[in-house]
Amino acid sequence: MKCFYLFQYQRKENNPNINKSKCWPYSISGSNQAEQRSGSEKSQSTSGPRSGSEKQSQTASDTSCSSSSPSVFPTAGYRLNELRIFKLSELKAATRNFNVGNFLGEGGFGCVYRGWIRHKDAEGKDVKLEVAVKRLNTRGHQGHKEWLSEVKYLGLVNHPNLVKLEGYCVEDDARGIQLLLVYEYMPNKSLEAHLFGTSMPVLSWERRLQIAIGAAHGLVYLHQQLDFQIIYRDFKSSNILLDNGFMPKLSDFGLAREGPDVGATHVTTEVVGTMGYAAPEYVHTGHLTSKSDVWGFGIVLLELLTGRKALNSSLPKNEQWLLEWAKPYMGDPRKVHKIMDPRLEEYSLQAAQKLFSLACQCLVKNPKSRPTMNDVVSAMKQIMEPPTPGSIIINFTSDTQELEVRDEKDRPSLNPREKYQSLKEEMNLKMKESGNPVWQKLAKPKTVRTL
Repeated sequence: MKCFYLFQYQRKENNPNINKSKCWPYSISGSNQAEQRSGSEKSQSTSGPRSGSEKQSQTASDTSCSSSSPSVFPTAGYRLNELRIFKLSELKAATRNFNVGNFLGEGGFGCVYRGWIRHKDAEGKDVKLEVAVKRLNTRGHQGHKEWLSEVKYLGLVNHPNLVKLEGYCVEDDARGIQLLLVYEYMPNKSLEAHLFGTSMPVLSWERRLQIAIGAAHGLVYLHQQLDFQIIYRDFKSSNILLDNGFMPKLSDFGLAREGPDVGATHVTTEVVGTMGYAAPEYVHTGHLTSKSDVWGFGIVLLELLTGRKALNSSLPKNEQWLLEWAKPYMGDPRKVHKIMDPRLEEYSLQAAQKLFSLACQCLVKNPKSRPTMNDVVSAMKQIMEPPTPGSIIINFTSDTQELEVRDEKDRPSLNPREKYQSLKEEMNLKMKESGNPVWQKLAKPKTVRTL
């Protein structure tokens, strides 16, 4: 039996119980090599779609693991010992031999399949548990480091807004080493599927806010609530999965990275991630901080507000990059109604303006000027408070073409006439556009009312 030294945590000054390494046994016959992330990765000057295929291999140590090996997990919140080690035959049976009918999707790592495994419930009874099985593409080397990173971090964390890793499988067969991960199944797919898919119902304004603050809680946990900081590094709408109740959970920790040591300002690493979401200072210098995740969160806020992708090459050239398209409006959050997702049937204009302002703060070029994710959560809580008297609620239905302003005499400070004219002109313009099918299906405006 060989051991991969996966966990390379520096000793924290405030927690001397954390050891520098953890020897974790894998039973792998016929192979002594493991893909392993280097402790000092080189920065690159280019950025592109999710990468990580640069291979760094290290011969596994012959040191055997004993029960007296020092533990790197000092608190009860860490879950590594709960991870289940699956046999390949179990996962083949669970997914009907990775049947195409169980196929859920494909990424840089490999394919994901739906399956059912035997699981003991709280009473100790055997029940069937629905899971998602991710299988490494054995035709190439991309994904080995990501696989190790997912086990490394998801095996540690425990939070309602992070996807749960049930276990893993590493087994050698005729085709080579098979690497698989088993997650809890998320029936409502991803935020990306709901925002940009054509077969999904439109997310309501309230649900969008709930998803945003839930994802923000997940980042706060990674950045501030562990003994060491984890930088997610790939925050985007496709990595935000939704459970039965639409609770968001961050998934895909393949690019996650431990934050800088005490006294350091950043981590210098290879530039990987997804175009449209990566922070500019990280793309240009390879300097990674938690504020890089804040930038990605700001981009997702824009997606929630506008219903547009961070990068959509099918649009006209000047509209392909969401941030560039939204820039003319970012100097004045009061103009947010001009870029709001036209499929939203109702939303609070006041809350939308505040959310747009928060997105702009997250997208400040200087990372030091961006808020922390804890600050973001505090701001989100204020935004989600019930609308105050006088707040304007935008309501769209299909039974009338008129825009009305109610109680405008009672609240002249809102200047409803100007807002009425601005909204009317904007909606008339959108209704005439024919190039985008979204505008063709846009419901006609009904009312603008004040509370």
